[in-house]
Amino acid sequence: MTPERALEIVAALDRGERRVASPGGDGWVVDVEAKEAILEYFRLRKVEPMTIGPFAFQDKIPLKQPPDGVRIVPPGVARYGSYLAEGVVLMPGYVNIGAWVGPRTMVDTWATVGSCAQIGADVHLAGGVGIGGVLEPPNATPVIVEDGAFLGSRCIVTEGVRIGAGAILSANVSLTASVPVIDVTGEEPVEHRGFVPPRAVVVPGTRPKDFPAGTYQVDCALIIGWRKDSHDERLSLNETLREFELAV
Repeated sequence: MTPERALEIVAALDRGERRVASPGGDGWVVDVEAKEAILEYFRLRKVEPMTIGPFAFQDKIPLKQPPDGVRIVPPGVARYGSYLAEGVVLMPGYVNIGAWVGPRTMVDTWATVGSCAQIGADVHLAGGVGIGGVLEPPNATPVIVEDGAFLGSRCIVTEGVRIGAGAILSANVSLTASVPVIDVTGEEPVEHRGFVPPRAVVVPGTRPKDFPAGTYQVDCALIIGWRKDSHDERLSLNETLREFELAV
């Protein structure tokens, strides 16, 4: 890829005219060229001092200039090459290059949105949420949080895990591609990996596993219920959380 092409693609990502991953078919389609452009952009850039207002930085990537209709509370930071849609509120958190954050989404205090992560519209990432970055390999699907999802405080989502639309994750849920997400709402458990179904209500859990030294509890996540249509209004979300006795 030529330097000119890489610069052109990263600029399009910054404007929201292009995305690292987009909905397509039954899932999401990765734009491999866009990821390759980000990698080339890193190679092109040199570490240099930069100053914005009272803040001084030493980095390769410049900071994003907040577009109209987006609120960024100091010292919230979004890197150039990320996209923040109209109505986004970025508290003192962080959004990395290649990420896409949809309309009216809240990135709360000390929440981080990793490189190339795709965050939908009307999402709430509560305080300290960690959304992992998936830049390499270029064909790998990034972390995806679909429209209307709520992630409670200190949730961690990495390794290309997909959170379905309207799902609610209680505080401290930690998901990687290998952590089982177990639906315990029926007569028999149903296990998912790398995916939380739409409108699922999820809490941290453990289950026993045998090791040479004995049986120990390992992390999993439990689907304990399903979000109702009446819970879609923001004002009723707290009622949903109370109904399932969830920490946020």
